[in-house]
Amino acid sequence: MKTLIKNIGLLLADRHGKPFLRGKEMASLDVLSNAWLLVEDGRIADFGTERGESLTAQSEVIDARGGVVLPSFCDSHTHLVYAESREDEFVDKIQGLSYAEIARRGGGILNSADRLHELSEDELYRRAMERIAEIIRKGTGAVEIKSGYGLNTEDELKMLRVIRRIKESAPLKVMATFLGAHAVGRGYTQEEYVRLVVDEMIPEVGRQQLADFIDVFCDEGFFTPDETARILEAGAKWGMRPKLHGQELADSGGVEVAVAHRALSVDHLESMTENDIRLLQMSYEKFEEGNDLPTIPTALPGTSFFLNMPFAPGRKIIEAGLPLAIASDYNPGSTPSGDMKFAVSLACIKMRLLPEEALNAATLNSAAAMGLSHDYGSIARGKVANFLITRPMKSLNFLPYAYTTPVIERVFLNGVEQK
Repeated sequence: MKTLIKNIGLLLADRHGKPFLRGKEMASLDVLSNAWLLVEDGRIADFGTERGESLTAQSEVIDARGGVVLPSFCDSHTHLVYAESREDEFVDKIQGLSYAEIARRGGGILNSADRLHELSEDELYRRAMERIAEIIRKGTGAVEIKSGYGLNTEDELKMLRVIRRIKESAPLKVMATFLGAHAVGRGYTQEEYVRLVVDEMIPEVGRQQLADFIDVFCDEGFFTPDETARILEAGAKWGMRPKLHGQELADSGGVEVAVAHRALSVDHLESMTENDIRLLQMSYEKFEEGNDLPTIPTALPGTSFFLNMPFAPGRKIIEAGLPLAIASDYNPGSTPSGDMKFAVSLACIKMRLLPEEALNAATLNSAAAMGLSHDYGSIARGKVANFLITRPMKSLNFLPYAYTTPVIERVFLNGVEQK
C-alpha cells in the first residue's frame, strides 16, 4: 500500500545517512519546502519537492495543508510502567526536601516498589498502556522502558512481562531495560541485594529473554562503580548491553564505568565533570578507529526542571564534539511527564541548545541511544514511517518556542495514522 503526503510546508528530511550526529553536525537540519513524502508498506519510500502530483493516481493521498512533517520523537529513557503517582512527594519537594532525603524516609523508588507489589500484572499493563497512548499522541514513536520498581525477583519479572506485552500490542517501537539495581530492595543489605541481582535476577531475565538492555543507578547513595561493574558484567553474559544512570546526584564515577563497559548510553549527567567529557571524547576516538562502539551522553531536562536541580551541560557536550541525546525520564517521582516536545523546549531554554540541536537530540540521537537509528529517528528512504504532521509553522523554531502550544495535528506510526 502506498500513501502520499502532499502539500507539506516544511519536511525535515535525512539525506546524510549517519547513525547519529555529533558536535557541529547537530546544528544542521535538512529542511525541504513545499515537499511531498511517499510511504509504502510502512516505510519511507521517497520524498522530494517536485513531481509529487504524478504519484497521486497510485496512492492514498493525505493533505498536510502546509503543515510541518518531522520524524516521531524517540524517547530513550523512561520508567513509565509503574503503579501509582506520587504527588504527596511533590508537596514534600515544595517544602524543601531533597530527592535523597525523600528516599531515606522510605519514599521515592521504594514507595513505587511497595505500590507495584500490590498491583496485578493485568492492571499494571492497563495503566501503562494509558501512558503509552498519551506519549503517542504527543509524538513519540519509539520508547525505552525500564523495570526497577520491583526490587525483588518476582516483581522485576512482572514488570518486564508487562513491557513485553506492550512490545507485542502497542504500535510504537519498544525496547526493554532490566533495572533491578535501581535501589536496594527492602529487607536486604547492600551486598545481599547486589548478589540477588547478579545471581538470581539477571539469569532469570536472561533465560526468559525479557530485556534488551541492563541498567544500574550508579550514584551517591545507590550503587558504587564497583557494584555497577559486577552487575553489568553479569548482564553481558546474557547479551544485555548497558544503558547507565550516571552523575545525577553527585560526581560518582558513572561516566567512567559506562565507557569502560561500552554502555550504549549514559543518562542524567546533571553532575557531569570536565573529566567525564574527556573520557567520552576518548571513547569516540576509539570509535573512529573502528575499535569500539560509542556511548551516547543523554540528558533528561524534565528531571532537572521538576526537581529544581542543575541541568546537564548539553552545550559543553556538543562543543566538545560529542553527540547528545534527549529523553523524558517519564516516571512517577522525578519526571511525571513523557512530553518530548516539552523536553526539546527545556533543552533550548535551560541547556542553551539551538532548536536544530535539540530536535536532532530528541530524534536521531535518541534513536541511536536505543540502538535503533538504522530504522528510526529520521525521515530517510527505507526507514520506518514514523512521523508527525503539525499545524503550519513559519519555521521549526516555533516548536520549541511555543512550549505549551499543541502543534501536533496527526501522528503516523508504521505508515498508519493513529486515531
